[in-house]
Amino acid sequence: MSLGFRRAVSGQGAAVAVQLLVTLSFLPSLVKTQVTGVLDDCLCDIDSIDNFNNYKIFPKLKKLQERDYFRYYKVNLKRPCPFWAEDGHCSIKDCHVEPCPESKIPVGIKAGHSNKYLQAANNTKELEDCEQANKLGAINSTLSNESKEAFIDWARYDDSQDHFCELDDERSPAAQYVDLLLNPERYTGYKGSSAWRVWNSIYEENCFKPRSVYRPLNPLAPSRGLCLEKRVFYKLISGLHASINLHLCANYLLEETWGKPSWGPNIKEFKRRFDPVETKGEGPRRLKNLYFLYLIELRALSKVAPYFERSIVDLYTGNLEEDADTKTLLLSIFQDTKSFPMHFDEKSMFAGDKKGAKSLKEEFRLHFKNISRIMDCVGCDKCRLWGKLQTQGLGTALKILFSEKEIQKLPENSPSKGFQLTRQEIVALLNAFGRLSTSIKELQNFKALLQHKR
Repeated sequence: MSLGFRRAVSGQGAAVAVQLLVTLSFLPSLVKTQVTGVLDDCLCDIDSIDNFNNYKIFPKLKKLQERDYFRYYKVNLKRPCPFWAEDGHCSIKDCHVEPCPESKIPVGIKAGHSNKYLQAANNTKELEDCEQANKLGAINSTLSNESKEAFIDWARYDDSQDHFCELDDERSPAAQYVDLLLNPERYTGYKGSSAWRVWNSIYEENCFKPRSVYRPLNPLAPSRGLCLEKRVFYKLISGLHASINLHLCANYLLEETWGKPSWGPNIKEFKRRFDPVETKGEGPRRLKNLYFLYLIELRALSKVAPYFERSIVDLYTGNLEEDADTKTLLLSIFQDTKSFPMHFDEKSMFAGDKKGAKSLKEEFRLHFKNISRIMDCVGCDKCRLWGKLQTQGLGTALKILFSEKEIQKLPENSPSKGFQLTRQEIVALLNAFGRLSTSIKELQNFKALLQHKR
């Protein structure tokens, strides 16, 4: 056994060693899952993404997700499925999500409504502070009364027409805070007809595709007659599906002895989901769509940077020192995203005649919004949590990409009705991209395991 192989195994215990040894016979086929080359519909190669992600941005994202502002996510896991009668939730213990008591939530985050800014200068009553504490940041105490009034007007502004997702009502009694670090995304055992119905509905009813194409769907090439926008839509959904599957393969329950579970990479499961033979050639394409989705969300982060670079925006939790450090780290990540040399060019989308482009964009938005509603049909609470978060993160990324003009017009020290983000959207955006970044990192880990033979 090679030294690299022993190192890969040592941290996971004997269960991982057995798992890897059992699957060594699959190595020739699995190595084929390594995707390389230039992605379709953009001028970016996979090796460049790997190097940028794994060595530059992934370590920073991991630290950011551990910060209080980004680790607590308010979500309603009790919303009924709007499309069919759900036949009960997953009974497996690993499906359970442990909500976080509000007493544990930083005072600057918990609140009863979802406005965006906190007037930090008004330290009158602690209760009043708490009621407004989930707003995005602090209003500079030097703002004029006119600017303060503008914030009040902004809170009433209904920007639902810009949303690509069905947002949870954070004021609902059913909405609860979840500590994402204590409820990691991993394999729960949720599968079967309930899980199949969710993904089948997403692909068959909400994904642009030729009528003659059935499951399993193939990535849609230009020769199939679909425009760029519809190919992009399919790739986003396929990439999200691939990313979620990678998380499950990388954080799999390998064994449970005396109540102590052992989690780690499951190569056999990876093979089942991505091997070109077992997936009839689909596996490598799915992984390419993961990279494509990564580029889309990376582009959105680079575009939204000016929104957060304004001095008026603070990532407010109540701990001023930590808040300042969190914003510094976030801005460093934004600088990295802007330095990436091969971004996807979203300007090529919806660039036809104005009437047709507007109609297609609206169709695009409604299809994706419908997909976000399907996440309320997931029977496993932990799967539902991460499905909702990652769908909302992608929806926020799309909202950003189609709001470039509004972002460019943002004033430095006052609000703008043209573009806004709730804390819920911000947390979802960065955590969703963090999941994609983790997927690409985990894919590298699988490659390393597969390259070290006995």
